[in-house]
Amino acid sequence: MQIKTITLFASLLFVMMMVACNNEGNTSQQEIHLTGNPTIDKLSQEIAQMPNNPGLYAQRATVFYENEGFDEAIEDMKKAIQLDSTNAGFYHLLADIYLDYFKSKKALETMEHVAAMYPDSIPTLLKLTEYYHILTMYKESLGTIDKILRIDPQNAEAFFMSGVNFKDLGDRNRAINSFQKAVEYDPDLLDAWINLGQLYAEIDPAMARKFFDTAMDIDPDDPLVLHAKADFLRDQDDIKGALALYRRIGAIDQQYEEAFFNAGLMYMELDSVEQAKKMFDITIGVDPVHAKAYFFRGVAFEALGDIDQARKNYVQALTFKPDYQMAIDKLKKLQPAQ
Repeated sequence: MQIKTITLFASLLFVMMMVACNNEGNTSQQEIHLTGNPTIDKLSQEIAQMPNNPGLYAQRATVFYENEGFDEAIEDMKKAIQLDSTNAGFYHLLADIYLDYFKSKKALETMEHVAAMYPDSIPTLLKLTEYYHILTMYKESLGTIDKILRIDPQNAEAFFMSGVNFKDLGDRNRAINSFQKAVEYDPDLLDAWINLGQLYAEIDPAMARKFFDTAMDIDPDDPLVLHAKADFLRDQDDIKGALALYRRIGAIDQQYEEAFFNAGLMYMELDSVEQAKKMFDITIGVDPVHAKAYFFRGVAFEALGDIDQARKNYVQALTFKPDYQMAIDKLKKLQPAQ
């Protein structure tokens, strides 16, 4: 009996040692795949410990996606769906990854698949509507909106998407009606107020101003709201009013390059060339491949008499946009006489 006990103990000890060795091997294998991104690597270690947890794959896919690791994100989402094929959110995320990876067909197929699985899911139908719209499949988008409104006749997002479709189709009256319905059912829907302002700007600027002001009352610090109002003021030749809003956007969001760029254009309108150049400097600092910012900084340098810097900026603009005709024309004019 004693020999059997010792043998059993020895066998158990051997198994434990083998498990430990295998775990060591798994750990080192995991370390081989470390990315240097602490969030991804932490999730990879958790997945190694819980390989059947679909949520971990979805979390890691999200981080890969945010860092433009599209292939890795897609593989993780496929694994998540394999482990839990009933989670609609997994299909939504996979579709978004496909779309941003320029795989629009796969994105749409994914959304149509999940919509067939859950034909009464309003979030899924709304997302499908948005995908159809992005792909300019307006008939399909509007048809899906009809399905949503049969389920929920007061769905503000559905009316908003209806307005977006009609706006792109050039049907201003139906677009306005849809956006008005959207804000009737959700008075805080900023994008609907902005679209109403943009549509009315062409036919009733005073009413358009009221719509933009309503949006600003809802969220006075939203850069998109401020940008829309600034563009409206610019188009109404209120250059100083537009400039004030562009500068306000820049103070709120220092990465919003278009606010600085547009502020530069407004300063050029006011003949404040040095101030304009500073705005273009900031634009390029935020977006180093902004061809128009290089071009207009060249215009500013030319106005300030620095022809060499003007020429360099026009060349840089053409580096990022080779068919930029205005830059081509400017360079021709600045070519030294032969």
